[in-house]
Amino acid sequence: MIADLQCVVLDCPEPAELAAFYKSLLGGTVNQPDPRWALSDAWATLHTASGVVLAFQRAADYRPPRWPDPARPQQFHLDFGVADLDRAEKQVLAQGAAVLDAGTGGRSWRIYADPAGHPFCLVRH
Repeated sequence: MIADLQCVVLDCPEPAELAAFYKSLLGGTVNQPDPRWALSDAWATLHTASGVVLAFQRAADYRPPRWPDPARPQQFHLDFGVADLDRAEKQVLAQGAAVLDAGTGGRSWRIYADPAGHPFCLVRH
């Protein structure tokens, strides 16, 4: 095992509004303090009672998916918690991932693509 699933992140135009929508479906706490994420106008979270965390990320020029139109596919990425970013990076690259953004300035996350091109993040916990 390389990582733990931390949350599922959905792109959207208004993170706080989408967090409130999912809270109405699932219950939980919007923007519960959590050292893994910095909250902002561009990022909101929903901690559910089951332990699942959903996050909502503002995307510039957001275009919603049109099911099942492949020109407008579903949009989300996964965040995986790891103890050691360097070690986890070596492991995911060996499994076929590609680096999209190696991070700079001591940032606590890095962005990769899975073999099919879907983005995911490794986040130091």
